[in-house]
Amino acid sequence: MMKKILNDPASYVDEMLDGLTAVHPELYALPYPRVVSRASGAVNGKVGLVSGGGSGHLPIFAGYVGKGLLDAAAIGDVFASPSAEEMADCMRVAHGGAGVVRIYGNYGGDVMNFDMAGETVEFEDDIESTTVLLTDDVVSAKPEEASKRRGTGGMVYAFKIAGASAERMADLETVTRIGQKTADNCRSIGMALTPCTVPQAGKPTFELGADEMEMGMGLHGEPGIWRDKLKPADAITDEMMDRLLDDIPLASGDVCSILINSLGATPHEELYIMYRRARARLQDQGVRIAMPLVGRFATSMEMTGATVTICQLDDELESLLLSPCHCAFWTVMQ
Repeated sequence: MMKKILNDPASYVDEMLDGLTAVHPELYALPYPRVVSRASGAVNGKVGLVSGGGSGHLPIFAGYVGKGLLDAAAIGDVFASPSAEEMADCMRVAHGGAGVVRIYGNYGGDVMNFDMAGETVEFEDDIESTTVLLTDDVVSAKPEEASKRRGTGGMVYAFKIAGASAERMADLETVTRIGQKTADNCRSIGMALTPCTVPQAGKPTFELGADEMEMGMGLHGEPGIWRDKLKPADAITDEMMDRLLDDIPLASGDVCSILINSLGATPHEELYIMYRRARARLQDQGVRIAMPLVGRFATSMEMTGATVTICQLDDELESLLLSPCHCAFWTVMQ
């Protein structure tokens, strides 16, 4: 039986956005019903950063609107793409005169609608825009077909690093280059212990036995690569790290950041158990970790499970990652 704190499933997203912006009026505004922007509006002369996608993933997408991060985000129904019109409005709100970068994951509806939105604002508003596409989920396609992979936790790094570049008043070409470089340097994998329930559907997105887990599960419940009995934390983390490091080999002296992310219901205690193992694996290879992230950064409603993302850094990306940012869910101090 579905248990949700809601009124009408059809009003779930709009009431959530009303609450989010009411709690943080100093950070967020709702210039359109499904568009969240910075409360202060677009910054004159700064490249605008926008993203968008289905609800159900907070802090992605709306939560990462803020200084040093996104300027606006378009929000669809739970696990559903916003419309092209909503995305176009999002871009208009974020435009400060220097163009707009669209950063989003490789999902069919998001790609199609953001492409249409870009064409619309270019034709109607003379806004130049570019795309940064996330394809970081290593189990969703083989390396030779990496362009078909889903975007997952790597979006967190792309928002942060491209956002820092834009906040430093870099031009459109530079922010786009840095954003795509970050996206290309990210690799992610997920695992799930329980499903979640989409309010409009009223039933779990998939089924797992009480003693089972699934490796490779996507943010929307997309099938993984194997299902078996629940394994110990170190064994789970080792397999996830093995698959990531097979796809982006790191050598002694390399630098990366690592994100151990709760899909919604997994407590911080268990994430820290995973991090200690992942950290040991990277240290054994002589890899330096910069600004590790542990917590709820990209969720899937109340799903129990975790994703692991590795973002390989160079001096340019590390400097931008460590730059200040502030939103309701993540603050980096100078």
